[in-house]
Amino acid sequence: MSAKDYDFRAATLDDLPMLRAWQAMPHVRAWWEDDEPYDAAHLKDPRVVRLIVSHGGRPLAYIQDYTVHGWDGHPFAHLPKGSRGIDQYIGDPAMVGVGHGTAFIAARMRALFDAGAPVIAIDPHPDNARAIAVYHKVGFRPEGPARETKWGLILPMVAYP
Repeated sequence: MSAKDYDFRAATLDDLPMLRAWQAMPHVRAWWEDDEPYDAAHLKDPRVVRLIVSHGGRPLAYIQDYTVHGWDGHPFAHLPKGSRGIDQYIGDPAMVGVGHGTAFIAARMRALFDAGAPVIAIDPHPDNARAIAVYHKVGFRPEGPARETKWGLILPMVAYP
């Protein structure tokens, strides 16, 4: 699969039932907060870009990127201006483990770097070995040890263009 095989579009209120169904899946629920992407106000939050990822016209995943400077005490606030953080999950369980994550994350990273992001950060739970392996494949490297934050236990990772 190549990056060009994926379409990204803004998440809308119409997507909330699908996103809630995905978030109820055990493979998502294990690592993702069950209250996101919240409601209409959160979908319009200018700090976060929330996207539905499709392959062959079929929605399969959710990805968001955000300014790391948008919240007090954010673990990546030390990164340069314009840096972005990303979070994502594959919602459709039939699409897990077949290479989609690596491909669509790389595609979104390329778009963010092309738009000028100097660094992209990600903060998986240190026990999420599958996700961490994917993040290594697309260029992320740990930035220090795992640590507790107000958002939970994370392994801080960063990628550069």
